[in-house]
Formats: sequence, structure tokens, C-alpha cells
Amino acid sequence: RSCARELGKAGYTVVISGRRETILAEARDDLAADEIDVHALAVDVADAAAVATAAVRILDDFGRLDLLVCSAGLNAPNRYWRDLTPEAFARVSAVNLNGVAFCVAAVLPAMREAGAGTIVVVSSWAGWRYTGFTGAAYGATKFGLAPLVESINDQEGRNGIRATLLCPGEVATPILKSRPKPPPDEDIARMLVPEDVAAALMFVVSMPPHACINELVISPAWNRIYSGADD
Repeated sequence: RSCARELGKAGYTVVISGRRETILAEARDDLAADEIDVHALAVDVADAAAVATAAVRILDDFGRLDLLVCSAGLNAPNRYWRDLTPEAFARVSAVNLNGVAFCVAAVLPAMREAGAGTIVVVSSWAGWRYTGFTGAAYGATKFGLAPLVESINDQEGRNGIRATLLCPGEVATPILKSRPKPPPDEDIARMLVPEDVAAALMFVVSMPPHACINELVISPAWNRIYSGADD
């Protein structure tokens, strides 16, 4: 939502998506109240056919598709091998890795035809350096995004398409509550906030078209991954 807000302020027409239609509608109304040109389209990124249909609809409605931001992600509450089930691993993979691939595949033809396009894939510090506390499924899927993004730049850069792997450290969002042991409130207060990630996104998309930020890592200055914490 923070990324959508900043993009809208910069003049983009923004289409937000997600699985939960009630929350999606709330987000749309919140952004519209800030005079953002925002549209909502319910999509489960783990459903390749639904993603392809959404891309066609966006192109039919607006005639172009300049920017894709892949920010859907989830983790398994029981994320360590002693508790991790194959079903939970598959569910995380379906969204964190397959979902990105489906979205990229859906937008590339239009970007290729236009000769321009920007793709920002929100990964994680856990996709840049190994972090045990995020668990096997989350780490494996986030690490998988690095070659995915690099392959876009390798194969599509000559077509005017650029991609960025955006790797945030800990961000104070509701997903923290899904951890086996959620961080204490005093630690959360010192983390990044969503607006920080949105600012990083805007730096990426504001670069001139011939420039590609291949990878961007952002973290709290007081970084628990370095200093350690009980959880």
C-alpha cells in the first residue's frame, strides 16, 4: 500500500492486487482518499491463469503496462524442519517464487512490444544472506528470486526492460506476528517501516530508462540480524 501511494503521488495509474477482497477494497478506498488514481483487481498470484487474465484486463483497460511490483509474500508459522510440512513448503513456494514468475511472464510480452518496462521484485534480506530464523521455505524461495531477476536483465535488457531485486531487512508489518516468537514491541519500533521500502522503490523507478539498479538492500540502522535477539 505504501508503494502504491508513492507511485500514485508520482503520477502513476496504480492497479493494486491481492487475494483478500475486503482488505483490497479498504486499501483502494484509503488510497483514493489521497487522490491516488487507483484501481483494485483481486488476484491470487499462485494461480497462473488468474495472473494472465489480470494482465490482459489491465492492458485492455489502460493500453499499457509500464511497471510491475511483485510484493506478495508469506511464510509458514511452523518454519523449522522439525515442524515444517511439505504442504507448508509448497504453499510458501507457490506465492513467493511461482507467483513472481507468473507475474513476470504475464507482463513481459507487453513490455517487450513497448520496448520499455521496469520490474521490481521485493525479496528479503533472507534472500541476500542466509538467516536461520526465517526458515527453510522462506529462505529458499527468496534466494530463488535473485537468479530470476538477473535472468530478466540478461535476456530482456536489450529490449529496454530492467529488473531490480529489492531486499529489505526487518520491516514493521503484520507478517511479524506470524513468526513462531514475534519480536517485542520495542524492537519493532526500531525496524524499517513500509514507507522506507516505498522510498527505495521510488529511487529505483526514478532512474533514467537506460539505468538499471540490479539489486538494492535496505535495513534498519539498528539491525537485529547483526546484533542478535532472543527471537
